[in-house]
Parts: sequence; structure tokens; C-alpha cells
Amino acid sequence: MMLARTAERRATPTLPAAMPGFEHLRRFWDPGQNCMVVKVLPGEFYVGAQDELVSTVLGSCVAACIHDPVRGIGGMNHFMLPEPRGASDGWSSTVGRAARYGSDAMEQLINAVLKAGGQRADLRVKVFGGGRVLAQLSDVGQRNIDFVHRYIAAERLPLVAEDLGDVYPRQVQFFPQSGRVRVRQLRRSDDVALVADERGYLKRLANDPIKGEVELF
Repeated sequence: MMLARTAERRATPTLPAAMPGFEHLRRFWDPGQNCMVVKVLPGEFYVGAQDELVSTVLGSCVAACIHDPVRGIGGMNHFMLPEPRGASDGWSSTVGRAARYGSDAMEQLINAVLKAGGQRADLRVKVFGGGRVLAQLSDVGQRNIDFVHRYIAAERLPLVAEDLGDVYPRQVQFFPQSGRVRVRQLRRSDDVALVADERGYLKRLANDPIKGEVELF
């Protein structure tokens, strides 16, 4: 038993360091994926240029994956629009706060990719999420979608793939070096029901590996 454990420890490779500024994110070696895995939670983003995997889970949130295919640099963000807090807090003020937060998330990601060596002329964008998963806030996902489409168009960035809308949460895995993305829609009834507490749901599912059918982008 001791020999087996020693061999297992020896088989685990030395973990490459994260780029400066991303040391606080959870990173670990996944033997099943045979690569580093980075978990991105709501309000976070990550940029890398190594053979690694960036993972998140989305309900009504949106994640943008931005990639420079020439230099093999890419990153993912995850932003959630704020919810109304009462009758006096109408959708106009909510959307204003949401757009500013979404804009910050996009700008931070783009700037981090450029700082890592990416070139703006070569950037490509893929976007995911915006599901209608909260019945009491049925248009939050659509407002996320509308925002990210407007932002990408205004910044004149090429949108090369998307999987947006519908009524299901999604699990997304992004490979920043190659730009490849795997997406699985979570269609079980208990998956959808759990989104009523979306933040807790996202944190729980963020630790689950993707299983079953996936869509490649």
C-alpha cells in the first residue's frame, strides 16, 4: 500500500505556475483530463497559455471565452447580472448596473489576454449561457445575451461560436491554448430545480467533471 501511494505521488506532475494575477484561483491536476484544471466562479476570470482546462457552470450567467489562435493564449470570464431588490428597483436601474458589471468583466478579460501577449486583431470570441433557468426572473438570461451581443458588436470582435438561451444550465470547459470549448447542457429535472439557488448551485457543480454528451465549439 505504501509503495502504491508513493508511486501515485510520483506520477503527479509538478503543477505549472499560473500567470501573475491568477494565483488565487483554484487550480489542480486532474488525472482523468490529464491536465491542469482551473475553476472559474461567478465574478472571476482566468487567462492562460498552457495545456490546461478552464471550467465553469452557468445558469442565467454568461461566460465569454476569448482566444488568440496565433499565439495560443486564451481566457474565460463568468458574469452574473444583478437581480432587482424590490418594487422600487426597476429593470432600468438593474440593467444599468448589470451592463457596467458585464462591461467590466469583458474589459478585464480582454486586457488580461492582451497583457499575456495576445494581439487584438487576432482575438476570437465564443459565448455561452444565458439560460432561462429562474422562473421568477425569466428574462435575466436574455438580458445577459443581449448585453454580450451588443458589447462584442461595439468592440468589433469576431464572434465565432455561441450556445446561448434555452431553459437549461450549462457546464463549460475551455482550453485556452487551443481555443476549443466543450459544453454540456444539464437537462435533468433536479438540475434545473437546483438553479433556484443559482449561486450555491454553481459552486457545487463547478467541482463536478463533465459527464455524458457534450457539444464542441
